[in-house]
Amino acid sequence: MSATRYRRFLKLCEEWPRDEAKKARDLGIFLRQRVASAFREGENTQISDPEKCDLMYESLARINGNFYRQRFPRVRDTSFTGVTAEECKLLLSGNVQQMDEEKKGLWKTLMERFSKSPEDVPEKAPEK
Repeated sequence: MSATRYRRFLKLCEEWPRDEAKKARDLGIFLRQRVASAFREGENTQISDPEKCDLMYESLARINGNFYRQRFPRVRDTSFTGVTAEECKLLLSGNVQQMDEEKKGLWKTLMERFSKSPEDVPEKAPEK
């Protein structure tokens, strides 16, 4: 039975997309490392908790198959900041230096908006 679980996880790792722009933060790479460490002996690995292993596989397969995206469709493709998914992906990619001038304006705006510390906000005068 371990062999079947191992093959299912390998197939999931093959299907899971990699984002080379994220290097150390990519979920696909992390998943591959976890599968490699969990199944050190390949098909001969003995699983201590097969039910938990099966549940984990099913959860990851639902995420990879966009189950929740199809079940709960989004009305708009923006976040609370008003940034689109493509702009967010660009900001998180780590390639901020390659953004054109328009994108730099967006980046500076976001940085200013979210980097304000409590000291920057003027205090209210005490009411009498």
